[in-house]
Amino acid sequence: MQPIQRVAIVGAGNMGSGIAQKSAQEEFDVQMVDREQQWVDRGQGIITDFLSEAVERRIFNQSQVDEIKSRITGVVGVENTAENTDLVIEAVFEDFDIKTAVFKTLDEACGDHTILASNTSSLSVNELAKATGRPDKFVGLHFFYHPAKNRLVEVIPAKTTSQDTIDRVVQYCKMLGKVVIVCGDRPGFVVNRFFVPWLNEACLLEQEGVANAAQIDAIACKAFRIGLGPFGLMNLTGPPIALHSTDYLAEQLAVPRYDGAANLRELVGDNNMWEIGEVTDYSEEQYQLVSRRLFGVVFGVAAQIVDEGVCSMEDVDRGAKVGLRWAKGPFEMMNKIGIQQSHEMAVEYQKLCLDDAGKSTWQVAEFFSKQASSNAQWDFSYVDTSIVDGVATITINRPEAMNALNETVIKQLGQAVDAVNGNSAVHTVVLDGAGKAFVAGADVKFFVDKIRSNAIEDIVEFTSNGHKVLNSIENSSKTTVALTTGLALGGGLELALCCDYRIGTRRTQFRFPETSIGIYPGLGGSQRPARISGIPLARWAVLGGNFMNSQIAYDIGLLTHLVDLSEVDAAVIQCSASGKPANKYPGKPTNNASPVVKFASDFYSDNNLSVLLSGGCPAGYDAADKTISRQLKNLKYTAPIALSMASELIDITSNTSLS
Repeated sequence: MQPIQRVAIVGAGNMGSGIAQKSAQEEFDVQMVDREQQWVDRGQGIITDFLSEAVERRIFNQSQVDEIKSRITGVVGVENTAENTDLVIEAVFEDFDIKTAVFKTLDEACGDHTILASNTSSLSVNELAKATGRPDKFVGLHFFYHPAKNRLVEVIPAKTTSQDTIDRVVQYCKMLGKVVIVCGDRPGFVVNRFFVPWLNEACLLEQEGVANAAQIDAIACKAFRIGLGPFGLMNLTGPPIALHSTDYLAEQLAVPRYDGAANLRELVGDNNMWEIGEVTDYSEEQYQLVSRRLFGVVFGVAAQIVDEGVCSMEDVDRGAKVGLRWAKGPFEMMNKIGIQQSHEMAVEYQKLCLDDAGKSTWQVAEFFSKQASSNAQWDFSYVDTSIVDGVATITINRPEAMNALNETVIKQLGQAVDAVNGNSAVHTVVLDGAGKAFVAGADVKFFVDKIRSNAIEDIVEFTSNGHKVLNSIENSSKTTVALTTGLALGGGLELALCCDYRIGTRRTQFRFPETSIGIYPGLGGSQRPARISGIPLARWAVLGGNFMNSQIAYDIGLLTHLVDLSEVDAAVIQCSASGKPANKYPGKPTNNASPVVKFASDFYSDNNLSVLLSGGCPAGYDAADKTISRQLKNLKYTAPIALSMASELIDITSNTSLS
């Protein structure tokens, strides 16, 4: 698969400039295209303002900002888009005729290999694809505001879109650090399909006098555990957007209930914003009326999305949590409230959707009704497996929680590993994590909940099951590869280290944080680092709890491959072709010339260990030195018992078995 490297964004407004900025931040060559120089200049000004804010917040330094901006080239005129562009993302006004006119020009300007994409939140991707001369190389992309900050993107293939196009666009989105939902082409796609009716229902509640805007916002914030209610959100994004979106859904789905509420239409006509008062007190009756209506529409629409095959339950929840920053997704909320009660709320909403003949224009999905009849909770899958040409990719797909390991994930991961280990058609197993993390360790909430409920035996069982899974990977006859192209902490790093190969990129970050929170690595973290890099380097990583960037991780040996983001697939192919390594555990670092390797080998040597564990500074080292003081501080803030136990386990590595 040829990676995307050169992108163009047509439309230099808020969305277009944001997509251009994010692409440049991730080291793509970017053209930002608009009709006139003044609009290109405005887009560059928006980017400058956002990046200046990032400097103030110490996200970037000025040198990095200058480098990001240098990757963005302003272009006047769609016809001047470079012929060798790999991907063009149209981000102009949400108007079918305007968009198709842009694509007609792009068809003539761009090479045959160029993929065209529309950043649309509502228009039919299938119809847009028909309007281009390359329907196999066309896809819908729905970025969420602000695209440089919001991690969600919906990828919407047309019926004519080739698999290669889908794969390349998904890879591009992942290189942006996005959480990707690939979904069907239905009005509203995933998030807007339930979010927009939720906004309109809030307007109807206000219009009917059930509660005022402030009360509805307060109730919504409590019920959905969110920071901003529907009226506050509409004021933030603009009431006209809400009106346009809900009218579009009403027309496309033939649901009159979605027609923009009269108060919203009047507000937009007067060019006003919602007046949200300061009095938010509400009665229990108001809470029940408002929350049940809002829950009802969200639960019902979420079930419709899945019933229509737009996407999975997990992706609906993921969209809510990542794109809207809700604490829980619709299906998770149903499990918490109760499936039967949640279904009752959806049925109540259905009764509000009657036409003049008394027939409902909105139906509760049949599978939702069946689930309610069984009173069984929804089951979620967090581990996905795909097999292509003998390579099985197992993806931990819980990006909203940084793919943290809990009981469910460990169980499903174990089942997936056992399945591919037993598949004779598979010769290579790749472990991957969705989103910007590989695996951010074990789910701390799981441990806290179990400790509070005095269920220590559950923690023991979780750890035991974790060992079984890692042993299945360790002892696999298949070539095993961890795509540690993001964050890997604690248990996530332990999972990666049991693989034959670990591929990293500039985004890779490793750390063992355990001793700083009173525990020690319990899934092989006290054993494998020493086997890979040697005991002094293992002490530096585990006892010192030092953060490792990609270069340090490679020099130490915890990464076996360090490649550009665009070369990850090629590295997997190389690992697969190499087969099982001759010496998985060399017991020494990869690069002895590395300053970190030199320092760690000396500072954490056997001669200095007892002094370090007692809180002292070894002879010959200056405690005031920045590097030394950082190590001493790291050790000082660890839990003494955990530090001692971890140290003992590292020291006896040569006498222990990984199984």
